[in-house]
Amino acid sequence: MVSLNPLSPSICLSFLLLVLLLCVTGASSYSSAPNATKIGQGYRLIAIEETSDGGLLGYLQVKEKNNIYGPDIPLLQLYVKHETEKRLRVHITDAKKLRWELPYDLLPREKPPVLKQTIGRSRKSPLSVSETEYSGSELIFIYKADPFGFAVKRKSNGQTLFNSSSSESDPFGELVFKDQYLEISTKLPKDASLYGLGESSRPHGIKLYPNDPYTLYTADIAAFNINVGLYGSHPVYLDLRNVGGEPSAHAVLLLNSNGMDVFYRGTSLTYKVIGGVFDFYFFSGPTPLNVVDQYTSLIGRPAPMPYWSFGFHQCRWGYESLSVIEDVVENYRKAQIPLDVIWTDDDHTDGKKDFTLNPVNFPRPKLLAFLDRIHKLGMKYVVIVDPGIGINSSYGVYQRGIANDVFIKYDGEPYMAQVWPGALHFPDFLNPKTVSWWGDEIRRFHELVPVDGLWIDMNEPSNFCTGKCKIPKDRECPYPGRNSTCCLDCKNVTITRWDDPPYKINAFGMQAPIGHKTIATSAVHYNGVLEYDAHSIYGFSHAVATHRALQGLQGKRPFILSRSTFVGSGKYAAHWTGDNKGTWEDLRYSISSILDFGIFGIPMVGSDICGFYPAPTEELCNRWIEVGAFYPFSRDHSSYISPRQELYQRESVAKSARNALGIRYKILPYLYTLNYEAHKTGAPIARPLFFSFPSYIECYGLSTQFLLGSSLMISPVLEQGKTQVKALFPPGTWYSFLDLTQTIVSKDGVYVTLDAPLHVVNVHLYQNTILPIQQGGLLSKEARMTPFTLIITFPSGASEGKAKGNLYIDDDEQPEMQLGNGYSTYVDFYATVKQGSVKVWSQVQEGKFALGKGLVIEKITVLGLDGSGEAPFAIELDGKPIAGGSHVEVNTQEHTYHNESQGDKQKKSMMVEVKGLKFPVGISFVMNLKRGI
Repeated sequence: MVSLNPLSPSICLSFLLLVLLLCVTGASSYSSAPNATKIGQGYRLIAIEETSDGGLLGYLQVKEKNNIYGPDIPLLQLYVKHETEKRLRVHITDAKKLRWELPYDLLPREKPPVLKQTIGRSRKSPLSVSETEYSGSELIFIYKADPFGFAVKRKSNGQTLFNSSSSESDPFGELVFKDQYLEISTKLPKDASLYGLGESSRPHGIKLYPNDPYTLYTADIAAFNINVGLYGSHPVYLDLRNVGGEPSAHAVLLLNSNGMDVFYRGTSLTYKVIGGVFDFYFFSGPTPLNVVDQYTSLIGRPAPMPYWSFGFHQCRWGYESLSVIEDVVENYRKAQIPLDVIWTDDDHTDGKKDFTLNPVNFPRPKLLAFLDRIHKLGMKYVVIVDPGIGINSSYGVYQRGIANDVFIKYDGEPYMAQVWPGALHFPDFLNPKTVSWWGDEIRRFHELVPVDGLWIDMNEPSNFCTGKCKIPKDRECPYPGRNSTCCLDCKNVTITRWDDPPYKINAFGMQAPIGHKTIATSAVHYNGVLEYDAHSIYGFSHAVATHRALQGLQGKRPFILSRSTFVGSGKYAAHWTGDNKGTWEDLRYSISSILDFGIFGIPMVGSDICGFYPAPTEELCNRWIEVGAFYPFSRDHSSYISPRQELYQRESVAKSARNALGIRYKILPYLYTLNYEAHKTGAPIARPLFFSFPSYIECYGLSTQFLLGSSLMISPVLEQGKTQVKALFPPGTWYSFLDLTQTIVSKDGVYVTLDAPLHVVNVHLYQNTILPIQQGGLLSKEARMTPFTLIITFPSGASEGKAKGNLYIDDDEQPEMQLGNGYSTYVDFYATVKQGSVKVWSQVQEGKFALGKGLVIEKITVLGLDGSGEAPFAIELDGKPIAGGSHVEVNTQEHTYHNESQGDKQKKSMMVEVKGLKFPVGISFVMNLKRGI
């Protein structure tokens, strides 16, 4: 939900005054050159030695001290280690004093050596060339002594992936390391394509654009603001290069939770960070999928999501009574639009307080009866839980929080802020006692209302006020209604260097004070940790505590949706992209944002379908559900300030929803299997095209189409008034999912103009794929029990070819996605074609679960076979002919080529359908489809 009410004149005025103040005080523009002033001469390497764990330990001495942004730290410790064959770590910190780092218990990883009091063998002269390389199996660390700089190279092709040493042709500043200002740069080749460094909404698309601002500092800024740091902080980028037709990808993570500006100039990239340490991780790839595998092996594999979470979700801020949500559920059923999950924002609460129920509008007996009804159907219910706990002496959650001393402190007292309940305190999730208390409150609430998941919002954290506040005595606070105007008595806190650091990051897109509309950054967490350091991990720690609570509640798989995220959040939560607008621009931004989060290790992601506010046009809502039906997380969500926009409200939108969600519910087995792959390898569910086609440079910047998995491509309409879409087809054969006889052959890559009437979204399936689908339905619980069809795709007219696919099925209440527990089945499917005859077979692991569910394969459809649709076929199952009197039938139909297809349109190819099968999914089979003579 948005915290800055767009209708509030006082909020607009305060923002305007802040902008004017910054102009008067001469705040510099972000877009000014990052190196207008070079800060110092860097450091000199004075000692280096090998460590017992096979790493390098060195010491860096500042060359020339200055006081720009504060005094330099005179001596640094350098630690370098090849942690795996594909991962290199470079860690630089103060050699004499521990500095803030992301807590090792929050994101588990190897610890660097303990700081020494004595330095190893000293080097007064430059180190010899023979001692400047530290080589691993794929990455090479190369260092220069004076001024200190380092490079990371790829052994296989000699490419330099990172180089912090400046040169006359690529001038930038040397290494800077002060208490509140760290700077380092790297050279980049001009043809490198970069992705990541989020969260922000980007008009230029998924590919990083030189001179656009990239600021990482979590803030409650609505997603419709472009090129501004939003709710999450992900200081990682993926670098994709194509040299001589050979693509290679790698990634660079700076594991640092402090605020930072990243300046990307096309041929260089500069980090300017206001605290912490340099803790770089380099992931060698070389494919994009390898990169996310290596990245998530460090930060944590994406959380397994329950099957129902891949169904359609409906939410609105403004469902003010139980009767309203009952009507919504019923109207979806009447409109025959799939719906799995109904949500409520804070409307269900008593005075917007966490873990409470409104006794008038959501009476507990009637709510329990409603939940019992929908649970029997297989539907679910999710509610919001903001982190702030309202200050109210009769409120049990607050009382227990005070008794357990769980809140962030300021001057020794719980820090006071204001959000929807009014005056409140923020729990300190870095405190183990807070995690236990939070889990107990979730347990108590679940006993009150058996919800199926939790939505954690406003956890950047968002605050309607700024500074140090107290409850006013002369006026009502909070003001009545949904008002985000600060009503506390507050004074700005700028007295410490934590509240007013020497370097001003581009916070809020205008270098606002970093404590603006959040917790004062001089506030204190557990063990003396400053909010200044821990600010951007608040939402992450909130998700960790919530996940622990839900998993311990009933031993079921948790579902958590979080607005604020950090490196590693995907291990615990899904994400939605926040408060967007019902505009065509926001629809386009949503695709890039969702693809970014797949790279960040948070594959379960979506945007508010049809926009959060204001009301979308009818045409836009049609087109949005045609995109949103293919978001990994698919939810319609709107604000009370907009008219109701459930998908059944307008018949044209309902028709588009039935069509698009009809496809989604058929491919749920595929989406769920991608969920399994994401959990095991980090592979994104929604992916940029370059993940499957890294050699095809044309798709490197493509942000208007996307893939689900490796081979299902979505090409939506994203412009008003259009009934056609110009779509890029990478090399190969593509089949229309809407009509499997329609074929596009792309020899070298081609743009094709596709018809796209209002209720149609173009979905295409790539060659060499076996796609398991089911028959769909209005609920995922029903859809997942219907018979399967296998769609097998060969290159058009193939006389020889191979295809493969897979399927994961389980009891999605189990907390872990894994084989061997008796509650899951995994199937590999294979197919070959040779001289016109097709062999299809499966290899089943742990088939007992699928057999127990009675799941069967009813139809096999083979696409792209050489020849006309008139050829007869004979069928063998497990080596035995299927008798002519069986219920199995074979139908053939000739493919037609799109008029812009690059294939040989004279060459005939066909589709073969085998119906009436009853292959149990849980038993391996071999089927031969032989062309008759």
